[in-house]
Amino acid sequence: MPQRRAKRGKYRRVLLKMSGEVLRNRETGLSLDPEILAAFAARMKAVRRLGVEIAIVVGGGNIFRGASGESRGMDRTTGDYMGMLATVINALALQDALEREGVDTRVQTAIEMRQVAEPFIRRRAIRHLEKGRIVIFAGGTGNPYFSTDTAAALRASEIKADALLKATKVDGVYSADPVREPSAKRYAQLTYQEALTKRLRIMDAAAFALCMENRIPILVFDFFRKGHLEKALAGEVIGTMIKD
Repeated sequence: MPQRRAKRGKYRRVLLKMSGEVLRNRETGLSLDPEILAAFAARMKAVRRLGVEIAIVVGGGNIFRGASGESRGMDRTTGDYMGMLATVINALALQDALEREGVDTRVQTAIEMRQVAEPFIRRRAIRHLEKGRIVIFAGGTGNPYFSTDTAAALRASEIKADALLKATKVDGVYSADPVREPSAKRYAQLTYQEALTKRLRIMDAAAFALCMENRIPILVFDFFRKGHLEKALAGEVIGTMIKD
């Protein structure tokens, strides 16, 4: 009886953008929940069988947001740097969880801190990916006033990712907030221009412009729905795809 061939991913290399809020336990208020980290690591270990090279950018909103500091009277630049450091904490936590699952992982930061992570070096990052390691990019872009969405788009462009997968808690892009407006329409596919014309808040303007200029498709999908990460990597039709 012939053996079934393992399913392969549609993409060669992707960048997964996830919010730091994914790591928070909303019930207990714990910013970094060990069980959530372990579950994420197990999922990433499972999807590696698809043979897709995976880089990750994680936000720091579960710990600190620069914008929230500014709203409380803090200097915006100082707050943004604190937010960047929060992404490093999340990246190290993810690395620890992944390595406990036996997944080779490297953290690279835009802000140099050699004692805890590698500095971001594009060629080294690509080499890690080619060797099958997961690479986590932390520290944003290294500059204040830029979001982790922009960092994700920048890194995706630099490593020549085939797609940017934006992990959210909703199953795609809607014409309006589906919680407030149950009749809101979900889009299966959009062009960059349609997204701009409709003023859909998919990513901030700088991030969206980078993806559009470098023709990097953006897939917005429900990260928490079982099997959706695997389907996203396999190229199945889920969520909302934004491309030319």
